[in-house]
Amino acid sequence: MPAVIHGPGEGEHIEPIGITIKAGGEDTGGTFYLGEGTLPPGFPGPPPHYHEHLHDMFYVLEGTITVLVGDEQREIGAGSFACFPPGVVHTFSNPSDKPARILNFNTPAGFENYMRDLGAAAATTTEDIAQVASRYDIKMV
Repeated sequence: MPAVIHGPGEGEHIEPIGITIKAGGEDTGGTFYLGEGTLPPGFPGPPPHYHEHLHDMFYVLEGTITVLVGDEQREIGAGSFACFPPGVVHTFSNPSDKPARILNFNTPAGFENYMRDLGAAAATTTEDIAQVASRYDIKMV
């Protein structure tokens, strides 16, 4: 497997959802996904959900996002990290009036395919997102 190096702004850009895939299963032997994205002001986020196998992780680069873990809601700012293990109900949003830039990590890999399918479907409604999500390890609650 060759090394992967992406500079700022480099990687596979997924529009219209504004995600840049920095690493996926093909780069990591199936072990890891890393995406970089900007959540626009007022971004509602996905419905609360959990994963049966996936660890879903976020690192905030700029701005502040709101995460919901079970019934607990927290604002996390630049430099903050959140990890949602399999089975933990969670979601994230950006209710602020400023964009927030994040890294989204997942283990094992495969979430890059969800991002590709989400972009290809130009999913904009909760129903659109749920339809695409149903093909991946995303269980809406």
